[in-house]
Order: sequence, then structure tokens, then C-alpha cells
Amino acid sequence: MNQSESSMRRISRGGARQGPGWFARRWTAFWMRFSGPGPVGRLASRLAAWLAPPHMDQISLAYLNPRGYIDATATIYHSDLRLGQNVYLGPGVLVVETEGGGPISLADRAEIHMHVLFETGRGGYIEIGSETGIHPGSQLKAYVEPILIGRGVMIAANAALYSYDHSLAPDIPICDQPLVAKGPITIQDEAWIGTGAIILSGVTIGEGAVVGAGAVVTKDVPAGGIAAGNPARIIKYRNEMQHADNKNE
Repeated sequence: MNQSESSMRRISRGGARQGPGWFARRWTAFWMRFSGPGPVGRLASRLAAWLAPPHMDQISLAYLNPRGYIDATATIYHSDLRLGQNVYLGPGVLVVETEGGGPISLADRAEIHMHVLFETGRGGYIEIGSETGIHPGSQLKAYVEPILIGRGVMIAANAALYSYDHSLAPDIPICDQPLVAKGPITIQDEAWIGTGAIILSGVTIGEGAVVGAGAVVTKDVPAGGIAAGNPARIIKYRNEMQHADNKNE
């Protein structure tokens, strides 16, 4: 057995791949009783996570307390963050309010994974529906107009939602251009936004629609539509795929 194989064997036998033991479960459950958004609650969250599994397995912590779980490394720099029950805010999440920023509302059982950025300013605000998941590295920046996301939406890693744009007047320096917007970003229930997709101001993603990885969405996507490309266009509808599957059976 070479050194690499030996290392792999040691890793596979390590505790990191096993579920938490009796003591770890009791420890986590005890400290989660005190978790919450305040300083004491954040300290309790840090202690609860000490023996808990990382990343996706950490979501279960949010269900040990109706106040949910806010990772100790999350940064909350916002005066009006509204949390439903059992909300999960993972490691490195950044919630920022700039001048004139509106509230950020996360409904019950929303899951916000590591290094997601929420930012509001100049009248923009963000609403996230229940059981919606936003995955690592995504950015939601609401200026001028809101970002409205429904129930059960899945937003994959590194997606970007910007409810505003900059003017391009030729006689104004780029750094001084005013913010403009075509309207809110609306993502309706059960939609799926692929990895690295970009959703721009004024766009509505219909219920159950799918946006492909890397798509740049500048126009509405109807309910059940599948959009891909730059700029994104409708390539098919989900019900067409179901009909095709039925024919193959």
C-alpha cells in the first residue's frame, strides 16, 4: 500500500465521516436552546457548532430552536433583518444595509448557505419565502427596487441578482452615474436558478421555471419554462420533458 492509499484509508476511518456521537448530540442540543441573533445567542451558536458536522449537515441545527441558527462567523450589519422560524444562516453570510436600505425578510425554514451576500440600499428590500435555499457564494443586491423570492425556490451557488443598473449618460463619469431600475426582480414559487446565473432588474421568473447555469436573464421566464444562454432564451418547457419521458416508458 502506497502512502496515498494509506492516507485515504485513515481519512475514510476518521470521525469526520461518521454521524455525531451521543455526547456531541447532547452538547449541540443544549447550546442550541440559547442560540439567537443577539450576542449571547451568537456565542451559543458557536458552542453548538463546535461538535456539529459542517456545511449541509449543519442545517439541522436550525431545527433545534425556533429562533433558528445563525453561524458565529455570519456578519449582520443591518437594522431590519426579519427572521421566521428555523431559519439557517451559514458560515460567512454577510447581511448589509447601506443608506436608505429596506428590510430583509426570511420566512420559515429558509436556508442561506455559506458566503451569501444580502445587501439593500436606496429603497430596495429583499423578501425570501419559506423553505427557499440560497447556496454558497450567491449575491442578492436590492437597490431602488426589491428582490422578491417565493416559496421553495432553489438558487444554486454563485448566482447573482441585481435589482438595479447604472445609467450610461455620456457626459457623466462612470463613478457618478445614478442608479436606475426597470422594476423588481420576482422569482415565483418552486423555481430553480442554476449555478452562476445572473438575474437583472425588472425580470420575473415564473412558478416552477428553471434558469440554466451561467444564464444572463434580461427578460421574463414564464411558468414552467427552461431558459439558458446569454442572453437567456426559452429552450423548452418542463411539461414537454414529462411528455417525452412518458413516450419512452
